[in-house]
Amino acid sequence: MHLASAKADGKTPSLNEPLDHAIDRAPGRNAPALALGLLALVVPAVGVPNELVLQDTLKSAVAAGGVLAAALLFFWQQRGRTATVTWHALVGLPMLLMFYALASMVWSHTYLAAVEAVRWFVLGLLVWLGINTLTRENLPMLVWGIHGGAALASLWAALQFWLDLGLFPQAAGPASTFINRNFFAEYAVCALPFSVLALANLRQRAWIGWVAATLALDLVAIMMTGSRSALIAMLALAPVFAVILRVWRRQFAFANWSSAHKAGVALILVVGVSGLGSIATGDPKLLRENRGTTALQRSYLRAVSMTDAGEYTEGSFSVRSVMWKATARMVMANPWGGVGAGAWEVQIPLYQPSDSSIETDYYAHNEFLQLLSEYGLVAGGLFLAVLFAYLLLLAGRTWRLQGADLREAPLRAIALASLLALLLVSNAGFPWHLAGTGVLFALSLAILAGSDARLGAREAFLTMPIRWRPGFSRAMLTLLACCALLAAYVSRQAMEAERKIVRAIQLARAAAVSGPTGATQSVDRKTLLLQDIREGIAINPHYRKLTPIVAELLATGGDWANAVWIWESVAASRPHIANLWASIVIAHTRLNQNDRAFDALKQLQRLQPGRPRVHGLEVLLLSRTGHEAQAAQMLTDYYNRGQYDYDLLQTGYALGLRTRNWSLAIRALELRNKTWPEQAADGYFRLGNIYADPKLGNEAKALEAFREGLQAVPQDQKENFRNQVPEKYRAGLERNLMR
Repeated sequence: MHLASAKADGKTPSLNEPLDHAIDRAPGRNAPALALGLLALVVPAVGVPNELVLQDTLKSAVAAGGVLAAALLFFWQQRGRTATVTWHALVGLPMLLMFYALASMVWSHTYLAAVEAVRWFVLGLLVWLGINTLTRENLPMLVWGIHGGAALASLWAALQFWLDLGLFPQAAGPASTFINRNFFAEYAVCALPFSVLALANLRQRAWIGWVAATLALDLVAIMMTGSRSALIAMLALAPVFAVILRVWRRQFAFANWSSAHKAGVALILVVGVSGLGSIATGDPKLLRENRGTTALQRSYLRAVSMTDAGEYTEGSFSVRSVMWKATARMVMANPWGGVGAGAWEVQIPLYQPSDSSIETDYYAHNEFLQLLSEYGLVAGGLFLAVLFAYLLLLAGRTWRLQGADLREAPLRAIALASLLALLLVSNAGFPWHLAGTGVLFALSLAILAGSDARLGAREAFLTMPIRWRPGFSRAMLTLLACCALLAAYVSRQAMEAERKIVRAIQLARAAAVSGPTGATQSVDRKTLLLQDIREGIAINPHYRKLTPIVAELLATGGDWANAVWIWESVAASRPHIANLWASIVIAHTRLNQNDRAFDALKQLQRLQPGRPRVHGLEVLLLSRTGHEAQAAQMLTDYYNRGQYDYDLLQTGYALGLRTRNWSLAIRALELRNKTWPEQAADGYFRLGNIYADPKLGNEAKALEAFREGLQAVPQDQKENFRNQVPEKYRAGLERNLMR
């Protein structure tokens, strides 16, 4: 409840009560706030101990379930009451994006837009719920929940770093329960301000040392990851913390600590960070990365790497800059309405250079660019403009608070610090799309908006009381119960789809590594694999991240028939990915399904017109359908125009050899020798064999080609080369060597 509802009960909360004051004595009144505190604790702390479900799928399910449970508790308590509730303009921001996402289901990618709508609904509900349940009396439960979740997540990361703990799968460790160390680091640095608040406002002095130690562990865990955006955010927060603790020190409990306690905390932080940060890793994978063996070394080396020019031409920044530029082109091409909620990963291939060989990612790794590209300037631009304006306005008002209102200043400043960290890491990642950081985002906004309401900020667009009736609560209970059932069903289906698809990947990899160990076992494995992948795709046909892996493994084993329908299921959802269509062309060609191969080739030509690999596939199809002469002429034209790559030259050589078109084969080899001189020895040897063919019979050119090849071959391989040359030409090679 908030101020208005509390007054209706005859109780008025005091702004002069300290943040760590005992919680409201009303039985069960703080149950929704307690649920939010548990949510903040559980989401970062829990993970899946196997690869059958993605970590963020579990966290998203926990987050959605926790928010809905807290909302049900709130409206259950309100079911017989007529107290007012509070509306704040911040709630309208996620609601704006939710309604846009629902609308974009009509004209954009329906499934991805629906996912976005659900995400913004949950975050919007969390903001509204926080405004109406979090009071100064129960806020400590939330603060300790956030700190506890961060501490547990940091402990998992530290154990992974030091002991190579394998409890949770790691794509890039140490990742705690987040699968990727960047995801964990982004969450941890956003939770850091609340950990500082928990320590600075602690009155139970017996616990001060323990809480300081957990804060030191949080800092070291961030350094263990070497995540550069998180390290930058952590450095940016240092002066912010100094200002907050200095300017509003009288509002914190640490102002009443003894000098010994203050010195002890400082010592624990310094010794904890330096000591824990100096323990070497026991993870072999991290050692092979050669980025430092301790947390201090890794953080230093990763920070220094940002001054390396190669990072911006060959490193991860260069890859991300390609995505950022493509996203910027997407924004400029669709400035007002965007491409549709969640549709970035569908549309991004159209805005990359047509000759780009970089596979598209699933997020832009810049939340602001992605928001503008998907939601346009009308919805996305309005969201960002209002958000930034509000945060700047709030920062100024917080700085100017006086008198009794100063009690609100530390909490507002800490929430702003958390949002500052989030905005910083959002420039190189996608934390808004992840459950842990998304929950922190919404809770920080709720804390700020709730503080506005307590301070009586009633400007037209900020806070507004809404008259509430018991019937509204009963209607909301019914709606939320339906949402909870739907969330449980969707979460179960998502996990089931992932479980089946991941198990299919594991079975396919096992077959690729070990090969068939018996006819019956091989057939059984293949049957289970195909059953899993079919059922997984039937549940979720839009799983771009995992399903192509199964197809690639099947194709490697020669099962083109099953590989192609999997690729086609992905292409139906993501129709602009050139690599998918190229794989489909090759698969249909291998299956002698030439008409379907030509249909797929048209899609590839739409996406990458003029690319040599497209020409190569077209030539391949023409030659396989009895149009060798046309294919040969096309190759000659491409060679004349300089539109070729290594594969296209190989195609020309193979076609010329098969059709006895010696001029084409010779031209392809000569261009290959010139463009790829490291292949010259092999190329000249093949040229020599062509000229030595009885039907061509040009012995002089054959001997010349063999001599050039012998000159190009390394010294230790010359004898082997000579032995492979036809015997009638060896004497000429020997005379050449003698000269």
